[in-house]
Amino acid sequence: MSSYWKNVSSVLTGSVLAQVIPILGSLVIARLFAPVEFGIFAAWFGGAILLAVMVTGRFETALAIEADGEPRRLAVIATLLTAVVGSSVALVLLASARLIAPTVFTNLPTALIVALVPAGFVIAVANIWQAWAVAEGRYRTLSFMRIVQAGAVTLIQIVAGMLGPSATTLALAYIFGVCIGLILSVYLMPLGRLPHGELRATVVVFWRRQRRFPIFSLPADTINTAAAQLPVLIIASRFGAETAGLLAMAMRILGAPIGLLGKSVLDVFKRHAATSYRERGECRSEYLRTFKVLATGSLVFCIAMAFLSETIFALAFGEQWRAAGTIAVWLLPLFALRFMASPLSYMVYIAGKQHLDLFWQIALLGVTFLCLWIPQGHELALQAYSAGYSMLYVVYLAMSYRFSLGVKS
Repeated sequence: MSSYWKNVSSVLTGSVLAQVIPILGSLVIARLFAPVEFGIFAAWFGGAILLAVMVTGRFETALAIEADGEPRRLAVIATLLTAVVGSSVALVLLASARLIAPTVFTNLPTALIVALVPAGFVIAVANIWQAWAVAEGRYRTLSFMRIVQAGAVTLIQIVAGMLGPSATTLALAYIFGVCIGLILSVYLMPLGRLPHGELRATVVVFWRRQRRFPIFSLPADTINTAAAQLPVLIIASRFGAETAGLLAMAMRILGAPIGLLGKSVLDVFKRHAATSYRERGECRSEYLRTFKVLATGSLVFCIAMAFLSETIFALAFGEQWRAAGTIAVWLLPLFALRFMASPLSYMVYIAGKQHLDLFWQIALLGVTFLCLWIPQGHELALQAYSAGYSMLYVVYLAMSYRFSLGVKS
């Protein structure tokens, strides 16, 4: 077995547990929380994830490109400071919005509004530490981080559901679980001392060197995250929180393979592909062997889910969740192509084509909004959304392959 797939296997071993834990936890959580509460939590969680993407300037994505050792550690420090500044700005803007327009976020409990920015910050910092582990090639450490975080979140959410099954307890439990995982991450990979007297200069130099990430990648990834969370928000506003809860559960289960094999492949692909691109000016072979494995896994998963989805949801989560299985079938093409495109999307950063990625993300946001907003029924809206999203992913895969050819493209 090549070192590439050995590393994938190492990350996958940890990712299996990190993904199986919340999936098994969902069997309990789905019986503790009603679809309505789960729908409210999903809407709040979408906002927290969006904030986590925005406050870092997407500098954590650049860590794998930085040189090993001290330059990368300084880049981590600069990224953390960016998250502190970004979260502070977000807190001021949110507080100002509430003062100017008190009706903002009226569909969310007050506790969830207050917890929004802290949640985004904690998630962002946890992502930075995991990105650092990936960039350093410390895959075992990365797996341990993810397992502990997943276990802490799931266990606390179950306990919270037993004490008081509401969207607020579900959200607060998530925050506490991520904090536990973050504490472990800091222990396993201590940051070390700050550059005495040179902190500002270090941060400014890093910002200038990686300025393409906040200029192009930040808006692109913000749009991508918004487009990913938009379905739950629009469905909730148009067809009610219960339907949004069913959709959120379907997306959570379908997204598991991406978090399992897809993310494991991405963690290894970004390091190997970036190295090959620097040395040879292209990484076509790494791209193709990764694509073949992802395409095979995607096909097997789709065939299984197409026939068993409704039965699986009803048996695993209860009869009230059977409709989520129907929604999952509608979304299969979208998630199958996302499963393939997600790991390979790092070619955008390796090839320095963030501006093209931004254009694609803008098109994605427009298609997502139109497909979900124009149709009258939620069935047609979700089917149109799946079809439109899938076509754009085909375009994205073609783009990323072109980028892997390097100077030949």
